[in-house]
Amino acid sequence: MARIAVIGAGMGAMAAAARLAVAGHRVTVYERSASYGGSMGRFERDGFVFDTGPGLLHLPAVWRDLFVKTGKEPLEQCVRLVQVDPSSRHVFADGTEVSLPNASRAGIVTALESALGAGAGERWGEFLGRARDAWDRSRRPLLEEPLWADWGVLGRDPYPAPRRRRLLRPRQASTVCEVAAWELAEPRLAALLEGYALAYGLDPRHAPASAALLPYMEQTFGSWYVEGGMRELARAVYERCLARKVEFVFGAEVTRIVEKDGRAAGVELAGGTVAEADHVVAGAEAADLVGHELWRDGDVRPQQGVGSGQLPGRFTVLLALRGARPVSAVHRSVVHSPDAGAEAAAVFGGRTAERPTVTVLRPDDRRTRPDEEHEALTLSATVTGHGSAVDWTDASRREGYAELLIDAASTAVAGIRERLLWHETLTPAESGPLPAPALAGGGGRYLHPANSTRLPGLYLVGGHAHPGGGLAHVGMSGALVAGLIVEGADFRGSQ
Repeated sequence: MARIAVIGAGMGAMAAAARLAVAGHRVTVYERSASYGGSMGRFERDGFVFDTGPGLLHLPAVWRDLFVKTGKEPLEQCVRLVQVDPSSRHVFADGTEVSLPNASRAGIVTALESALGAGAGERWGEFLGRARDAWDRSRRPLLEEPLWADWGVLGRDPYPAPRRRRLLRPRQASTVCEVAAWELAEPRLAALLEGYALAYGLDPRHAPASAALLPYMEQTFGSWYVEGGMRELARAVYERCLARKVEFVFGAEVTRIVEKDGRAAGVELAGGTVAEADHVVAGAEAADLVGHELWRDGDVRPQQGVGSGQLPGRFTVLLALRGARPVSAVHRSVVHSPDAGAEAAAVFGGRTAERPTVTVLRPDDRRTRPDEEHEALTLSATVTGHGSAVDWTDASRREGYAELLIDAASTAVAGIRERLLWHETLTPAESGPLPAPALAGGGGRYLHPANSTRLPGLYLVGGHAHPGGGLAHVGMSGALVAGLIVEGADFRGSQ
């Protein structure tokens, strides 16, 4: 039985902790805040309850697998999953609207054909077929296996873009924007695809064509809501950890990773207390916690592939509304920017977009509101990160941008201002950066650091490590770290 210290109680870290405890190890989680869940937070006021992190679950099989592997009670016995149907409603700049059914390629094709005109649905269906090929080619190395030592082979894009004659010579789309312009060839379909990339923190102008995996994953495996809010999933994972005898120490900030005989040997806490361990799992960025270079020559390094520098973040507005939620209301609506290119240039150029793409979440969940005569709404947009270019602690900037999101949301929610009781804002200053999922292509610039490191005994887990950001991806990172510790160098990936 090994002693394992886990830094942070985020979702990936807890997924690793539960699996390691089941394998017979003694696991202690050190979390500097007062609670678990990382980005899976919750805000409550006056009987209204809001998620402050991800609002929907995609690829739930990742979390079902965790519960199967760590206990007798399956995921659905610990939380209630509700399939969201329609999966999303899209409002485009010209006023066109389309609602896409959940996990039905044929239904999506039909809906797009009806709303956007002849040929639109067919083109999207053909695009999803190519995205499926990219998924089949890259699923194992990007989600289910440790990052290959010869990771350079993942620099090749698995998306089978058709060859087309452009500027008198054959070319293939290599970026999201090129796929949108050359293959979809319809402004609203282009906005749909580019909106997916931006929502995951990717610049559609530069992100590789393999980002087609993101809409494919959602539209194939569906969108799910956890009754009571997504924070309930974090609670269920935390309780599974407790049931497996994982120990949590809250209010415990790790200031240094202790080394002995050339390997990680524990953690030092603020105040000087040292907790010895045989392995250390870092659910937070670990480079500043070691006294030397953490990466080998040729290793994938943090933030590789963020072409313009700073990682983007999420701007969120929580709305308390008077009046009942209409029966016809859709759980998720996306109000698209009239100029996706200008939006991306602003987000990844250190500016605030004048007309952002806004996602509106309005769950039909009595646990999110004080009574049936009120409604809780969440608005969000991908924005430039907090830093010298944009100071998101500035009150006037925060409120001005919140008003911008509310104005955009009024396109999808009638009478929103007349119903508004109050609102709260959350910015990248509080929530931090938005790590994107790992993607093949782009010369490997969209990969994340491997879960194992140059320092023996130190492992990385969560959105800043392989396979990157997103709830499904951090769940897989937990499985990979547990496999590497339990099985060692022989581990070849999750089954």
